Amino acid sequence: MRPLALFGGTFDPIHNAHLRVAWEASELLDADVRLLPASVPPHRDQPRASAEQRAALVRAALAGQQRLVLDARELQREGPSYTIDTLAEVRAEIGAERPLVLLVGADAFAGFADWHRWRELFDFAHIGVLTRPGHEGGTLPTELRTKIASRRCADAASLRESPAGRVLPIAVTPLEISASQVRALLAAGRDPRWLVPDALFADSRLLAPYRQR
Repeated sequence: MRPLALFGGTFDPIHNAHLRVAWEASELLDADVRLLPASVPPHRDQPRASAEQRAALVRAALAGQQRLVLDARELQREGPSYTIDTLAEVRAEIGAERPLVLLVGADAFAGFADWHRWRELFDFAHIGVLTRPGHEGGTLPTELRTKIASRRCADAASLRESPAGRVLPIAVTPLEISASQVRALLAAGRDPRWLVPDALFADSRLLAPYRQR
């Protein structure tokens, strides 16, 4: 059964590195990928742009292709955007058998044991750890390393054998782009050309929240 993958973030704003790693993960897993902007991220500063503005940015960035789609459920939910709540909702919608993959950057995965109800996440989804080619990511805390020791797998086909519970490193092209870099350029009156999709320049309102007023 074809997997469904989820890729979350603040997307404040969305940029080409977000899109490239999601696209490559979709190809490597042969999976549909949903991008989920967080409304109230529990572990980082609050976004500069509103929920509606960030949804519009993602929607514009994804226009013209079918592999990646916007899932705005976290923007419509009050309170912190806990991943466990999202996975439980999606699992209820897609049924018990379809493989579900949570895509997480290697740096974020190193802090996985600090996530809300993190041990339960493996009951709902596989974890796809987005890494640089040739790297497995940073050093993991002992508790997390122990938890995933028996869950590691080496190829995407393994994720199709069960609906959840495994951990797969996914090597993706490293693009050194950050949302803070894009915000800084816009605040300085410069355009982040080639760092964000061209579609974001088509409507001046899309990047307006980041420009100096």
